[in-house]
Amino acid sequence: MLAEPVDPDPANVLGRLVRDFERMFLLGDPPDYEPSPEASIAAQARRRAASPAALAYDLMLENDGRNLLYYTIANYAHGSLDSCLAMMRHPGTVLGLGDGGAHCGTICDGSAPTFMLTHWARDRTRGARLPLPWIVNALCRTTAQAVGLLDRGIVAPGYKADLNVIDLDRLRLRAPEVAYDLPTGGRRLLQRADGYAATIVSGTVVYRDGAPTGALPGRLVRGPQAMSTNRICSP
Repeated sequence: MLAEPVDPDPANVLGRLVRDFERMFLLGDPPDYEPSPEASIAAQARRRAASPAALAYDLMLENDGRNLLYYTIANYAHGSLDSCLAMMRHPGTVLGLGDGGAHCGTICDGSAPTFMLTHWARDRTRGARLPLPWIVNALCRTTAQAVGLLDRGIVAPGYKADLNVIDLDRLRLRAPEVAYDLPTGGRRLLQRADGYAATIVSGTVVYRDGAPTGALPGRLVRGPQAMSTNRICSP
């Protein structure tokens, strides 16, 4: 594979990306989404006096061939997530990801809320963090208001009882894994997390310690939802 010729066509964007070893990293377990430039495949190859392509193949063969490489496509020009921090702090920003499953074999956005709670509130060491109350408000109330779901996003009488009970000290993202459980054996990426004691939808526990209970109280939401008639009064 290493001996195969490289397509010189500059229009072959994917071909260029998979050989951009300066911005490619071993994702690891637990995954490191803010690695330093010194941890790149290219930097490691220079220290070992090895070919970066050969090193990338060797790393992917570890862990029974299940290792994943992390490529920083955007917002990583300076080797950190500081640009993302600046964007998140902007008053016009709404936190949220929704790929609709279009790239479920290559992208796993479902881990974003857990990453916000772990990396940005608790674990980040290469720059500033974000206050936990700010993150919870941004993920819950602000996002709900932005899309017109005024019946949820806060814990108050009359509001929809959708809650996560979280053991923050134990909260941890696992490495992504590939599953072939879609129709006809289709592929998708899964990323599990530890530390969620319970997930509650409409007052019913649907997950307990990461395992489904079998309850399915969720319903399709059709358009904006009206604000609760119960007002919150200040003492």
